[in-house]
Amino acid sequence: MTQVGEGQEAEESAPPVMTFGAPTAGEILAERYELVEHINNDSAGRLVWRGVDVVLRRPVAVVLRYPGGDSATEMLQAAVAASRVIHPNLVGVYDAIDEADRAYVVREWVDGQSVRELVNADGPLDPARATAIGNAVASALAAVHATGMVHGNVHPGTVMISDDGRVVLADARTDGADSQENDLRAVGGVLYFALTGHWPHGEAPLHGATAGHGRAAIPDAVRDAGGAIAAPRQVRAGVPAYLDDLTMDLLDPEIAPPSSDVLAAELGRLDIPADEHFLDQAGTLRFTADPEEEPSPLAAAGGRKVALGIAGLLAVALVGLLIGISALGGDDKDAKTEPVARPTSSAPADQPTQAAPVRKLAVEDVRIIDPDSRTRNELGDAEKVIDGSEDEGWETDTYKSAKFGGLKDGMGVWIDLGAEHTVMSVKAVLSASGATAQLYTGTTDPGSGSSGDKKLYTEYVTAKTRIGDGFAPAEGSTLIFSNGFDPDKKYRYLLFWLTELPSNDRGYKIGVQEITVQGS
Repeated sequence: MTQVGEGQEAEESAPPVMTFGAPTAGEILAERYELVEHINNDSAGRLVWRGVDVVLRRPVAVVLRYPGGDSATEMLQAAVAASRVIHPNLVGVYDAIDEADRAYVVREWVDGQSVRELVNADGPLDPARATAIGNAVASALAAVHATGMVHGNVHPGTVMISDDGRVVLADARTDGADSQENDLRAVGGVLYFALTGHWPHGEAPLHGATAGHGRAAIPDAVRDAGGAIAAPRQVRAGVPAYLDDLTMDLLDPEIAPPSSDVLAAELGRLDIPADEHFLDQAGTLRFTADPEEEPSPLAAAGGRKVALGIAGLLAVALVGLLIGISALGGDDKDAKTEPVARPTSSAPADQPTQAAPVRKLAVEDVRIIDPDSRTRNELGDAEKVIDGSEDEGWETDTYKSAKFGGLKDGMGVWIDLGAEHTVMSVKAVLSASGATAQLYTGTTDPGSGSSGDKKLYTEYVTAKTRIGDGFAPAEGSTLIFSNGFDPDKKYRYLLFWLTELPSNDRGYKIGVQEITVQGS
């Protein structure tokens, strides 16, 4: 079992280390710490031993370097600094000793394995486990950063998972070149590795070792011709949009990361319930799909959903079918004079004389679009707007005015139907009445992340590819967009765009409980 990742392990071709002053099994250091078993060497020249504190009779890890002196100064300084921070997600540091010939740090022994070992052995983790690990690492960094210090050594080899499920960050290694921002970027790297099994930093050195070399090499991320890494969702199915966006934003050098405490709070909000242990092997839950539909990879993510019963699915399908037929009803009004969004109560009552077969279309992908936000803290729970239940949904933050407090032009829900379809209606169930919304369409997916949101806003909203010729606030809590769809045109991408929020007793906000698309 690896007790310290500290970058990568030494390469097989590395030159032999000096033996003068080398530790031996059974040796007792500082008249207290007995060396029991040599675990590994790392590329930075440190030796990791399992030991025993003969005074307190507890297992310890001994990270030793020889010769000591100037070569071990940074290791000892980082250990002393780390010992001042006590946190359940940080490995405890017990002692730091310099004997000139050699120096060593004595710290908590963790029975378990590193995230690197876990993923290399079992493959990428499910989104819920990756989120829980990211939350633990961010929480540990928040404690470190609160003191003004930097960890400087966050990667899959230093994130340990104990046999009892505790996640701990080990072996701070501040060398002056590190920063709190780099720590946060590294959380994105850990999330990316946990979700894909690949390291997003290519051949960048990890404290003396490169990602592509050594016995514990981590595969480089999948990249396009320009060197840009593929998003986790492009590497494997089942990664929720909110987690994909968060990971890519942390890795984007053009986007300033949030502070560690804000990141920890956001990952904590996205974390699975405490009674669902993140190391359980349960896979992603999925809804049963209609026989005519393709299953949606985002129907539920990371154990955060409860599967619907067959009766519930049939009820939702029946309601959707009735809404679609109602939306096809004819009236004598010119479609151009009708608002695009209207409440359910104003839907045409006449039945069509000859209705085409309609069904609820499967949604392949869904994500929250927020091009004007820097904090990116409203992206979670997008998958809840397509889960077939109106009990839970996605909601905005609370703002000081109806137009998002003057901070943005709007935000919305982007939907990918997976293929082109004839679309007849879009129904949006909201948490309250009084919201104003528009519906747009586009032809491309610019990708997730802040830059992708900006491109999507330009193509869809700025280019005015709106469905219909206007919009109106809902008199009720349900909006139906049925006028404006071209029966001779196929649609794949849709954008439900909120422009004004209703008020409540605390400010202005809205929740989108469910969006369904009817077509053929």
